[in-house]
Amino acid sequence: MNIAIASGKGGTGKTTLSTNLASYIAQQDSCVLTDLDVEEPNSGLFIDAQLIHEHITYKMIPSWDSTACTLCGKCQEVCNFNAVLKMGSQVMVFPELCHGCYACSDLCPTSSLPMSPKEMGELKMYQSGHLHFVESRLGIGEEQAVPLIKQTIRFVSDQFADEVIKIYDCPPGTSCPVIESIRDADLVILVTEPTPFGLHDLKLAVETVRTLGKPFAVVINREGIGDSKVREYCESEGIKIAATIENSRVIAQTYAKGELLYPTIGSVRTAVDTLYQMILHAAETKKEQRQ
Repeated sequence: MNIAIASGKGGTGKTTLSTNLASYIAQQDSCVLTDLDVEEPNSGLFIDAQLIHEHITYKMIPSWDSTACTLCGKCQEVCNFNAVLKMGSQVMVFPELCHGCYACSDLCPTSSLPMSPKEMGELKMYQSGHLHFVESRLGIGEEQAVPLIKQTIRFVSDQFADEVIKIYDCPPGTSCPVIESIRDADLVILVTEPTPFGLHDLKLAVETVRTLGKPFAVVINREGIGDSKVREYCESEGIKIAATIENSRVIAQTYAKGELLYPTIGSVRTAVDTLYQMILHAAETKKEQRQ
């Protein structure tokens, strides 16, 4: 099971929910928590685990070989990201724009754009009991998050069996990094807050997951602030509100200390247990469909 925890905006509580849900599940079952917010990962602040693996990550970037190039312009034609341009008597490559799709290299009639590795970040894996935690971090100055997110998901998929519950703490928003993060999800949990901003960005997130055809549910964080319009929207759209987490000063204080919430705060424990049961039900349904 691949569970993506996402939101339309930052600061709604994705990391809070992801770390507490994964740690709660790990008390009873094997679980992998992966921080896909590679530009600013922070799930590790709440996970006390031992480093067991790390490696540098690379993306493949074309480099121009002028000796065989006929300046046909095919590379510029097939690049959807304007990363390769034919400028007069030379071909210019812009690594910051390249998505590593290989189109220019594979379709070059003279093989004048061989791909070469370029360091883009690092990946680390930690373990604490039944919990594995994977964190990727972009290098300073790197602008493309999607290649690292894609590599991180592939790493987790290769390392762990399909039966293991995998929790993905996604980037905020609805842009390309989020699309890549939820592309292979079996279930998406959208975290929101009962405020006008929360509702506005929840609508964007709902539109995104519906376009991708993903089953999803909503968790309302900081219940008690704002208004009731998020609930009204979910009811009118037939969206399941899977759990709520109260707005609490004690929760804020505990979070600020870098501590998990579910061991001491009953409402959070109830919320993560409800989500765990929902995940188990979804896993059983998926198993029956495969059979």
